[in-house]
Amino acid sequence: MSYFDMASIAVQAAVDAGARYADARVMHRRYESMNARNGEIEDLGQNEDAGIGVRALVGSGWGFYACPELTDAGARQAGIAAAKIAAASARVPGRQSEMVTSPPITASWSSPCLIDPLGVSLQAKAELLTSATTIAREHGADIAQALYQVWDTRKWFVSSEGHRIDQHIRECGAGVTVTAVGEGQTQRRSYPSDRGQYGTQGWELVESLDLAAQAPRLAQEARELLTAPLCPATETTLILGGEQMCLQIHESVGHAIELDRILGWEAAFAGTSWLDLSQLGKLQYGSELMNITIDPTIPGALGSFGFDDEGTPAQARDAVRNGTWVGVLAGRDSASVAGLQYAGSVRADGWSRLPMVRMTNVGLEPGPHTLEEIIAATDDGIFMEHNRSWSIDDKRLNFQFGCEIAYEVKRGKLGRMLRNPTYTGIGPTFWRSMDMLSSETVAWGTPNCGKGQPIQAGHTGHPSAPARFQNVRVGVTA
Repeated sequence: MSYFDMASIAVQAAVDAGARYADARVMHRRYESMNARNGEIEDLGQNEDAGIGVRALVGSGWGFYACPELTDAGARQAGIAAAKIAAASARVPGRQSEMVTSPPITASWSSPCLIDPLGVSLQAKAELLTSATTIAREHGADIAQALYQVWDTRKWFVSSEGHRIDQHIRECGAGVTVTAVGEGQTQRRSYPSDRGQYGTQGWELVESLDLAAQAPRLAQEARELLTAPLCPATETTLILGGEQMCLQIHESVGHAIELDRILGWEAAFAGTSWLDLSQLGKLQYGSELMNITIDPTIPGALGSFGFDDEGTPAQARDAVRNGTWVGVLAGRDSASVAGLQYAGSVRADGWSRLPMVRMTNVGLEPGPHTLEEIIAATDDGIFMEHNRSWSIDDKRLNFQFGCEIAYEVKRGKLGRMLRNPTYTGIGPTFWRSMDMLSSETVAWGTPNCGKGQPIQAGHTGHPSAPARFQNVRVGVTA
């Protein structure tokens, strides 16, 4: 029996048990990770799991049931159980749940992959990590760590409306972090970011990072930071590197435009959202340089897919256009409640988790400048890059970020290195102050976006580039 057959059995069982709509996802995922520290492999993780998750809609109530038993009986039981849970939920009075249209489709999709990550030998992978950490130690790092992660996911989706979709998604990434220890403090430098760099690609992505080549520079900068002056506490012109812009977008835009947060359906992990649907199409979110897209079709980006977990085809759309808020991340039911005609942003991190609204690739379109031009046009300011810490309130409005490294900018040139740089702001005020934006865009991948209870780890992408902001408070902590 095929996995499509199992999913079909589950859906039919849910419908026979009273569901007016049902869908089922069979998923099979393999995961591998390795960590190295100071030239030695510390940890190797490999796991594999498979199962079926079924959603059912009865009246106004949703039900979800997941089962690891991929048999005829297991699939049928999952469908019946999902319908029973939905019927119980419907006993609580509520608005009739409807869903925006998603035409039924039969399709197959695979992510681009030149080198199968799970086909690369463990020895080759270990040598890549240990060499990077050994070189960092040789150049002055007290602690050097490196890691890679690989996911190989297959999905089979069937709905009572006639969807029949299978996908094969391969994702991987890697990174290196070095730490220098001084008197009463530590300083770190990371590459390509504090999380590494990830994409919906094959092992060719990891090879392109060339971790070992970056190790000497990281070690040197970490040691220099130990004696660098503190970032001053002042209000100034702030230039952010592209990697820090990734997190700025993720926290102060991506989570804020999740429709379930806006509707008050979701409040875990830093709450709801400051946005009000009555302002959609009217609110000035940022300056005219701010053009944010929701685009799961970007080849190789971590938030890319062919279809979301409701069977909606991947499609690009605007979230912010010329500074005006115009779009959200939505599912079929939340979009219907909001009076919208699009969805496509619902995913789960496994067969045993309920699909929910998640970020795809939420990023800035390129600007008209280069980083060199931005620095040259800045008479007095600070340039910060690579995230070290973050904090944001439960409306996704007020934030504070710390970076690994900063430099003074004086008369159009980079000056002294600064340690412990931080900056703070209020979302719309901050984005409205953006007056220069680079065209040097990178689609950064974030594989650890937490949402929901029980927690789900989402894979998101954020095309971003260096940008300049005016009148920003920096150096708020020592």
